[in-house]
Amino acid sequence: MGTPSSVIKLHARDNVAIARSDISSGSLLVGLDGLIASSPIPAAHKVAAVDIRRGEPVLRYGQIIGFATSDIAAGEHVHTHNLAMGTFERDYAFGADGGARPSATTVDEFQGIVRADGRVATRNYIGVVSTVNCSATVAKLAVEHFSRPGALEKYPNVDGVVPITHGVGCCIEHNGEGVQQLRRTLGGFVKHVNFAGVVVIGLGCEANQMGAMFMAEGIETGKMIAPLVIQEKGGTRNTVAAAVAAIEEMLPRANECRRQPVPVSNLVVALQCGGSDGYSGITANPALGVAVDMLVAQGGTAILSETPEIYGAEHLLTRRAVSREVGEKIVSLIKWWEGYAEREKGSIDNNPTPGNKAGGLTTILEKSLGAVAKSGSTPLTGVYRYAEPIKDRGLVFMDAPGYDPMGTTGQIAGGANLVAFTTGRGSCFGAKPSPSVKLATNTKMYARMRDDMDINCGDIMDGGSTIESKGLEIYRKLIEVASGEKSKSEELGVGNEETVPWMIGAQM
Repeated sequence: MGTPSSVIKLHARDNVAIARSDISSGSLLVGLDGLIASSPIPAAHKVAAVDIRRGEPVLRYGQIIGFATSDIAAGEHVHTHNLAMGTFERDYAFGADGGARPSATTVDEFQGIVRADGRVATRNYIGVVSTVNCSATVAKLAVEHFSRPGALEKYPNVDGVVPITHGVGCCIEHNGEGVQQLRRTLGGFVKHVNFAGVVVIGLGCEANQMGAMFMAEGIETGKMIAPLVIQEKGGTRNTVAAAVAAIEEMLPRANECRRQPVPVSNLVVALQCGGSDGYSGITANPALGVAVDMLVAQGGTAILSETPEIYGAEHLLTRRAVSREVGEKIVSLIKWWEGYAEREKGSIDNNPTPGNKAGGLTTILEKSLGAVAKSGSTPLTGVYRYAEPIKDRGLVFMDAPGYDPMGTTGQIAGGANLVAFTTGRGSCFGAKPSPSVKLATNTKMYARMRDDMDINCGDIMDGGSTIESKGLEIYRKLIEVASGEKSKSEELGVGNEETVPWMIGAQM
């Protein structure tokens, strides 16, 4: 056997390669025709495969990730010191690759919970939702009552009582876009299929009035949806007692549910990445893309999100749009975010965090190209506002910021009953009421944070697995977790603090 390559070139057009592990200065760059590293190259970072002149585009994945800010010699480290964003034309080619969705020859199943209205859940929780930050503590105190040992012992089919709290809800325009989006978000949680019952708690004087929210979102109160207002109930203690009593009435009915075999077409998976690194677009993201293709072939749904993190890669999605109209919606979102960044005197290229850059990512273009790989190769069937209910099947896109908890909050509000989350730096994430499956991009981080990671995708880079076989492993893990197996974040109890609505509009 020959010497294993020390770098990997992802596309024939690329003028950079990716370091498989740390490379010291003067080392032979095995895989690049005898080139020598002229400086240290950290793991997952880029090295010039050829001479690149100042102003020339730098290519990774066969796509532009930025432009050289100085002459770069072959064998030199390529990063923030010599690579930056630039403007260039993109060919949107609307619908060029938006053919028919793949169809599986067999019907895969998972053990799901079928609700009375026919929707299928992956978990069976009771939720306590606050309309405003002012009622968050009361909601948490009510949940604490059921966190005591043995509190739910008589209800083995109930997965727990979950707080859905947040930091907004007042001092906003009473009928503006901000409160409408907040109502859509919280309404999505109140109606979420993974909740058998919900207690909704308000303060009473907030801008996000409970009655208005219920009316806007078509929420009807009853035995399994109980509204409580602190000011009307006489304060904190009385409201906590009332919430506890309401939940105790719901528990016997919630416990009646049983899991049964249902088609995988009932899965709606939120696609997320956080703490990305230079390996994300090589291992975990494309492997998750393979799993997405399998899911869509079964008639299931995957939600790609975080608009600033498709910036510079949006042309790959417009090509896959099922219609020009769907593709134009993506372009419209990109233009809105460009305008937003300009108004706020910021830059979309600020999105890669210090951790992203330490992990090898340089520009938002590079980050986005890797992030889009999570979506697989199937057609894009729909584009949605933040927290809007998902009605299309297949791959869809939801507008959201690049902040992981905020994006996931919108996806769950839109109907996601499962979350697939890739991470390279090591994100400790969960998002109740939907279980999160975390995918490590590299073996070192997986070994270091094994308690938080469900699957190691680093063995793709190590040579022990392929993108296709890892994609199948991810697909099977999603089915297992959807069927009731606890994910690592669930075992750790993560997910009670990760609800972060995207608040837009003026805060007064």
